[in-house]
Amino acid sequence: MKEEDYIRKLLEYIGEDPNREGLLDTPARVVKAYSEWFKGYKQDPKEILQRTFDEVEGYDDIIILRNIRFESHCEHHMTPILGTVSIGYLPNNRVVGISKLARVVDAFGKRLQIQEVFTKQIADIILEVLQPRGVAVIVRGHHLCIGTRGAYKPTAEMVTSCMLGVFREDQQARNEFLLLEKEQ
Repeated sequence: MKEEDYIRKLLEYIGEDPNREGLLDTPARVVKAYSEWFKGYKQDPKEILQRTFDEVEGYDDIIILRNIRFESHCEHHMTPILGTVSIGYLPNNRVVGISKLARVVDAFGKRLQIQEVFTKQIADIILEVLQPRGVAVIVRGHHLCIGTRGAYKPTAEMVTSCMLGVFREDQQARNEFLLLEKEQ
């Protein structure tokens, strides 16, 4: 069976006629959408972070990229999770281009996820590849599984964090990240 055939079966399951005019191209559109929504399975976050820069002229203060928009899907209901990620790290003689941080978010986000795992995956890969003195990640997500069904709480926002290295061990470093991450 082709991918489009599964979508046709799903349309029938919900009570639709997959042969009506408005739905004729829907199976192909859904397959294309799923390829985009779940492209993270074909991306290697470790590879994304490989190109770094050593010419930092001794810069060793916190680097934060905040409000990185993400879209993911809940692994329990396959409904969207929409939100933002903020990433901070304390470099150890090398930095990475900021677009790479955003791409790591997409590589993990474009998979079926739960937010707790998503948060930790981002922090862990940055720590592993860049080997900074510390990594801090905060994720704010709106889960449509709770917003459009079940509990029906559309304004609920889930916040998760992962603090590694100096951000876990040193309250002053953690506080600096939290202050800078929140400033608008």
